[in-house]
Formats: sequence, structure tokens, C-alpha cells
Amino acid sequence: MASTQQRFMRRGITKIYFLKSIAAPTNIPTRVELTGPNGTDLSKQVSDIEGWSLENSPIETPDLGNKFATSIPGEDKAAASSLTFYEDLAADTVETLLAKDASGYVCIARKGDIPASKSLDIFPVRVGSRAPSYSTGTEPAKFKVSFSISDLPTLDAPVPAAAAG
Repeated sequence: MASTQQRFMRRGITKIYFLKSIAAPTNIPTRVELTGPNGTDLSKQVSDIEGWSLENSPIETPDLGNKFATSIPGEDKAAASSLTFYEDLAADTVETLLAKDASGYVCIARKGDIPASKSLDIFPVRVGSRAPSYSTGTEPAKFKVSFSISDLPTLDAPVPAAAAG
């Protein structure tokens, strides 16, 4: 008998971290890198998220013997990716961390911080722009950070084990 699928809403579950560096050549962070002075949990400051996926540009391969135009997988590329944050009236921690041209890694734990869950996506990034969103409406102040994905992301990596203790 099949078990019931446990569906969930990302808000309150998914975690987003920014890491300054990752030592392993596999680009999979350790728990210390994820949570220590190297890593910043941005989850509670994020208002909106866009992109953070791989896309493929198929190559058409029509032939004379068929009216159906077939295709083969082509090059992979990352979708335009950004995070929108709430502004903090008293501090500029996120703005300083994500200054233009800052490099690092955006790590998205899709199913939350569940050690060994193969739901961690790691994107090597460089900040392309950071711009405030101006409005005269009754809404919170926000700013948007656009990222360039600078290398092949690591998808479906295991969330690092929790620290012993």
C-alpha cells in the first residue's frame, strides 16, 4: 500500500543561506560553513524569490524523412535569479553582505534544515545589482538583489549533519 504524500508550503519550511565560501571541491557545504561566521540565514528577511532553476535550450534536429521536428538536449543555463528582501530601518547587514560584485553561494534547503535530506541546492553566485523598491503605498520597504549564477549549481545535495553536542 502506498503512503500518502506529505505536501507542504515553502513559507516557514524552506531555508535560504548565503555562504561566503565552501571549502570542498564538490561545492557541498559542511554544517560549520552553513551556520558559522561564513554562513548567513536569510530566510526571515526574504520577501520574494525568482529563478533559481536550470533551463535547457534544446537543439532542433529535423530530418527529411519526417514531418515531425525532433530535438536533442542543448546547453544548460541558469534562469535569471533574484531575492527580494525587507529593508531594516536600523541595520544594513544584508545590504553589506550582498553588495554589488560580492561572490559566494546561495544555498536553498527546499525541504528545510533536515540533516541528510537530499534537498539542498547550491548556486555559486555573484551579485549583479541591488536596488531599492520605491513605493508610496502602504507596504513594507524592500530591495531586490539580482544574482548571476557563475558556475554549474549543485542540485539535490544532502543537507549537512547537525553539529554534535
